[in-house]
Amino acid sequence: MPFAADIYYHLYQDGERLPVVLMHGAGGNHLYWPSEVRRMPGFRIYALDLPGHGKSISRGQQSIPAYAAAVITWLEAIRLHSAVFVGHSMGSGIALSLALDYPEHVLGIGLLGSSARLRVNPALLQASAAADTFEAAVAMVISNSFSPSADPRLVELAAKRMEETRPSVLHGDFLACDAFDITPRVAEISVPALAVTGEEDRMTPARGARFLGDNIPGAQVEVIPSAGHMVMLEKPVEVAAALSRFLGGITYQ
Repeated sequence: MPFAADIYYHLYQDGERLPVVLMHGAGGNHLYWPSEVRRMPGFRIYALDLPGHGKSISRGQQSIPAYAAAVITWLEAIRLHSAVFVGHSMGSGIALSLALDYPEHVLGIGLLGSSARLRVNPALLQASAAADTFEAAVAMVISNSFSPSADPRLVELAAKRMEETRPSVLHGDFLACDAFDITPRVAEISVPALAVTGEEDRMTPARGARFLGDNIPGAQVEVIPSAGHMVMLEKPVEVAAALSRFLGGITYQ
């Protein structure tokens, strides 16, 4: 199992082509990226377990900038100078922070279930703060993360995986998201960007992706019908196709 800087990662390598780093959302791990995305032909894809998540042994963080700094440390540890960073929800906040604070390492950003501000419902913050209400917090997240047409087995599996996260890590993730707001800086982003949103996303509604598309110079927006916040799980083929089109337009030497 590959580790670097105490971060576990799954690597799919189709030649020495464009490197792509996948970053999951709050309480997730690299398996929240379906195989259609983790194994897109023509790219070198690293799917991370962020600190404190999945198989990564380091502690979880409580701010998006701290997660971004950990990702840069990992990038340097594997001796990779730059990559495209694709993030879901909290992971998209990390991608946005990387584009703003470490642009020399960023070839482009893919943003799924994203917004310039990632406010968290106060009831969810409170429920995630205590071990005895942890399961209620997970249930709250999952119930708002899928469209009504989602496969119940998919929903059940997503819940099971999130329940494996330590309560303190999930709560730290929600604190990190709630504090995240780059609204005043969005127009400073100068790398290619794609925002993908589920048409029925209730966690980060599609207006957040449209705001990013309107304010990041040259950004593209893709709205996926009949999908919620976990758009990549509900519509893996469509999301992989949108990402492949975007990645195909990025120059890498």
